[in-house]
Amino acid sequence: MTNMNWLAIYPEILLLAMGCLVALVDLWVTDEQRRPTYWLTQLTLAVVGGMHFAYFDAGLTTYAMQGMVVADPMGHLLAGFACVATLITLVYARPYAGVREMLKGELFILSLFALLGISVMLSANNFLVIYLGLELMSLSLYALVALRRDHAVSTEAAMKYFVLGALASGFLLYGLSMMYGATGSLSIPEVFKVISQGIPNKAVLVFGVVFVVAGLAFKLGAAPFHMWVPDVYQGAPTAVTLMIGGAPKLAAFAITVRLLVEGMSALAADWQQMLVVLSVLSLLVGNLAAIAQSNLKRMLAYSTIANMGFMLLGMTAAYVNGSANWSYNAISSAMFYAVTYVMTTLGTFGMVILLSRQGHEAEEIKDLAGLSKRSPWFALVMTMFMFSLAGVPPTVGFYAKLAVLQALVAADTPFYLYLSGFAVVISLIGAFYYLRVVKVMWFDAPTDTAPLAAPGDVRFVMTLNGAAVLVLGLMPGGLLELCKVAIRQALTT
Repeated sequence: MTNMNWLAIYPEILLLAMGCLVALVDLWVTDEQRRPTYWLTQLTLAVVGGMHFAYFDAGLTTYAMQGMVVADPMGHLLAGFACVATLITLVYARPYAGVREMLKGELFILSLFALLGISVMLSANNFLVIYLGLELMSLSLYALVALRRDHAVSTEAAMKYFVLGALASGFLLYGLSMMYGATGSLSIPEVFKVISQGIPNKAVLVFGVVFVVAGLAFKLGAAPFHMWVPDVYQGAPTAVTLMIGGAPKLAAFAITVRLLVEGMSALAADWQQMLVVLSVLSLLVGNLAAIAQSNLKRMLAYSTIANMGFMLLGMTAAYVNGSANWSYNAISSAMFYAVTYVMTTLGTFGMVILLSRQGHEAEEIKDLAGLSKRSPWFALVMTMFMFSLAGVPPTVGFYAKLAVLQALVAADTPFYLYLSGFAVVISLIGAFYYLRVVKVMWFDAPTDTAPLAAPGDVRFVMTLNGAAVLVLGLMPGGLLELCKVAIRQALTT
């Protein structure tokens, strides 16, 4: 463990500087395709992501800003994946944005600042830093949703997202203020120490935990705090929906770990009960409501709710009967689930973007009809994504669900065995709506017989995306071990 001050935040400093530089450079860009802005943004994402992976490989835990920031392997690994997710998102988004008058400097600048907010959240070791990163990310995403100013549906979605997002931030901030009132500190390690040594005011602490968990559930999109997810996913431009559904989920997972596991593990008996309720409700609401959807983006929104519920299941097994013996395995399985879910959702929304064309949004499931006849390769890749979301072997989605279920079964209590059984049954029911998409692609007659054209970079990245879902399903051990190392380092330093 080291105490250098600036080394810990070099990636964030570079990201901030490059975000400002991209904003300045874009003022002089006359190219309608915004090539200089686009490539400068992608170069920034590649370099910053490389720095995070290099820091993760070094395995150091570094504190900065008087202990308000911690740069540990968990934060670096998730930040590296967030950079990759944003890079892929912009590859998929550029052709879509170009035909909808969205290909402006703001798209790239706001994406960089949203990523900066995510990075700040990932490295937060203080309540105020978490809130600062959360607001920076959220405000950037609100603006991105409203980027099509002349589009009434997008503007409505931005309003809903802003109002409900502000409510969620208020819940979280109120809960954190109560934690501060009870412990006298904003520092996460100090809060942990105070609670562990003897709870000063149990009632205030538990009340604070309720509001903190509610705020986190809003950001994750877990039921019953999910009401914004379907409307925002459907109403936002698809490129922005992909931005919301990707990297921010990694940040939400990270602050859940920072706050609940690193800061409030002594209150695990209280917050784990809430997570159980959230996960069960999310699995029920997400899977059952998705069956009734004909809009593809709305169906994927309910799929997100169900998947966040499954991820939270892993967190519920972190502490069993007051013992932390299962915590590394349980939390690392949840982290593995979050990373692989983001990887899969990038491809699914990327395919929705690819099917959209000028004057037409490919938002209905029927828009996928006969895709196998228009482009057998893209139909095969989309099938891979659907199988992964449904948890069909040999895709990575199957192993992610298996890892979470193994964590539940390892707890070796009747309650967790029943919980894992429930998760299996509800996932089997939910597989229906994923397989319906596969059936439409391969067996329905196409409504549009024109071959599906895609730019070379989109085709290449989409193929890599699909290959990653398959290869990681066949050989998941490497990524799962990285998650275990990251969580072990985060919880022991």
